[in-house]
Amino acid sequence: MTSDQTLSGNQKRKMKSASRFYAVQALFQMEHSGMTTEAVIREFLDHRFGATYEGEEMLDGDIDLFRQLVEDAVNNQALIDQMTDRALVAKWPIGRIDPTLRGLFRAAGAEITQTKTPPRVVISEFVQIAGAFFPDGKETKFVNAVLDHMAREARPEAF
Repeated sequence: MTSDQTLSGNQKRKMKSASRFYAVQALFQMEHSGMTTEAVIREFLDHRFGATYEGEEMLDGDIDLFRQLVEDAVNNQALIDQMTDRALVAKWPIGRIDPTLRGLFRAAGAEITQTKTPPRVVISEFVQIAGAFFPDGKETKFVNAVLDHMAREARPEAF
């Protein structure tokens, strides 16, 4: 790990973006495997952050942000899921949507409700993540609309 003082602003942003991406993956993995929060965090820190797979090096992440997003998403899941449900149409409660999107909404909801990150930054970051998971779909517009609704409910003063 590199000292925070030696990182450029761009490197720090990339690490935060990677942490958000990893948080979505970790929440998805927890839902499908039944792993505990601490077990999935440990696995990601040991095997994903900065790892090399098939010659491709995974980005290092901001460990503190990753841990906070996963823990806050789990600890505040009921609140976040209720906010997400209110942003979805009545026929599509959170339990019916794609599990990757569920993880994304939970990680984004955790960052919107539990950090001081500007909501517009959170929305932009997670819309990009949606595009990485669903490059050919309309999910990015859907994610943008849902997160905008959630952010305006949680932090109306930011708009």
